Amino acid sequence: MTEWLNVGKIVNTHGINGEVRVISRTDFPETRYATGSELMIFESKTRQTPVKVKSWRQHKQFDLLTFENFGNVNDVEKFKGSLLKVDKAKVNDHLSEDEFYYRDIIGLHVYTEDGDYLGKVKEILSPGANDVWVVQSADTGKDLLIPYIDSVVKHVNVKEEKIIITPMEGLFD
Repeated sequence: MTEWLNVGKIVNTHGINGEVRVISRTDFPETRYATGSELMIFESKTRQTPVKVKSWRQHKQFDLLTFENFGNVNDVEKFKGSLLKVDKAKVNDHLSEDEFYYRDIIGLHVYTEDGDYLGKVKEILSPGANDVWVVQSADTGKDLLIPYIDSVVKHVNVKEEKIIITPMEGLFD
């Protein structure tokens, strides 16, 4: 069974030549939207349309795409509100040693360097300078906010589902 990764959401059409406005959910738009890239439009749970990217450009906060064989606004009108996804098996992004996909981090167990179990990562926030990992405390059930910075996050092992941190002073107060 094919596993799909979200790339973006088609929010509207743009012009009359079959261009769609996409709110992107990818860190690799230049790869995902490159000419010839194959994507799947999920119109509903039971209706999907395979497409091949014909063109891509950025305009304001949107990515504007056209697809092969969809050259008119009437052809793409039905895609409003649909999700754009890519086959996980076709994703070949080269991440450096300290880079991770959100999907790889969410669900990992967080421990201090002393071996104390803190909880599980349930969400990742991107407020600005660095990501913040939201960890549901194993003790209280409350959220712990862990900044993803070198002085705090010491080791991430996706295969062992384990993160080791050094809490800075005041982090859990």
